[in-house]
Amino acid sequence: MTDGAAQSVDPAKVEAFTDTIVGALNGGAVTLMLSVGHRTGLLDAMAALPPSTSLQIAEKSGLNERYVREWLGAMVTSRIVSFDAKDTTYVLPPEHAAVLTRAASPDNLAVTAQWMPILGSVEDEIVECFRNGGGVPYPSYPRFHQTMAEESAQSVLAVLIENIVPLVDGLPEALESGIRVLDIGCGAGRAMSLLASEFPRSTFFGFDLCDEAVQLARDEAKRRGVDNVRFEVKDIANLEEEESFDLITAFDAIHDQAAPARVLSGIAKALRPSGTFLMQDIRASSHLEKNMDHPIGTLLYTISCLHCMSVSLAQNGDGLGTVWGEELALQMLRDAGFHDVSVKQLAHDIQNNYYIARKT
Repeated sequence: MTDGAAQSVDPAKVEAFTDTIVGALNGGAVTLMLSVGHRTGLLDAMAALPPSTSLQIAEKSGLNERYVREWLGAMVTSRIVSFDAKDTTYVLPPEHAAVLTRAASPDNLAVTAQWMPILGSVEDEIVECFRNGGGVPYPSYPRFHQTMAEESAQSVLAVLIENIVPLVDGLPEALESGIRVLDIGCGAGRAMSLLASEFPRSTFFGFDLCDEAVQLARDEAKRRGVDNVRFEVKDIANLEEEESFDLITAFDAIHDQAAPARVLSGIAKALRPSGTFLMQDIRASSHLEKNMDHPIGTLLYTISCLHCMSVSLAQNGDGLGTVWGEELALQMLRDAGFHDVSVKQLAHDIQNNYYIARKT
């Protein structure tokens, strides 16, 4: 560094920025520990316990005490768990359990914490993509479909019947009477299986490119005992359906596609003239400068770089990314043939827009 450059550095700003990065490192570390706490059931167990020793917590959870004790160290120093040094007991405050346990769903942020180790597991492959281009395919991501199903259970299933379906005028009544519904990028199929059980007069279909996801979806339908839903492995960029459905849904699926414009055009063709396309996708702007104050902006761009953009590029796709944004989404819907589009939001949901699109 030259003398001139050195003189231009503000030591107070360096110190403040150092504190920011140290906080980020601690935040990343605790996110990993929250994922472990969720997957092992430690957070759920502690929510039901009074102040307890590490041995008592381990016994309650059926886990190894030494590992539990070290995990508790991370939880205490991050101020998530309270510690009584005199009695060597730990407790998860109820205010913290309210956003970190399965009982707290759909507000369980520990579910989202699982994405950090999943994304971190493909870092080497992503680094190679930075150097050589291309992307990382879906099979490279461990536990992707299971974690996505958990996330969907909170963001979609928990509010599907009471909040999402009524966003479309007349949809509850239409489902009661009986219509044909398709979910593209259906994943583990929980949304369609739930709707199938709630509206037995309607017929439901789910298409997904991944064999593993479709098998999970079929298992879910069997578990619920519904016979008015069918799941198929299908490339949704080639729907080859003509005016076949009254309602098509896409829950957090369009921005991952290799050919999103072709998918949207195929959806428009597959809808009957009076049909509706209901698209849940990320609430953000297409312009970076407008996302500076987004409450989870950094998380969204990180997920995009390490997953959503990359899985599209792995298929020689467009690589829209998670934060393709409302402006571009509206333009692409119009280009696909949807001339009547409205954007709605749910009060509790800071992450998603709900696009209600019709051809006429």
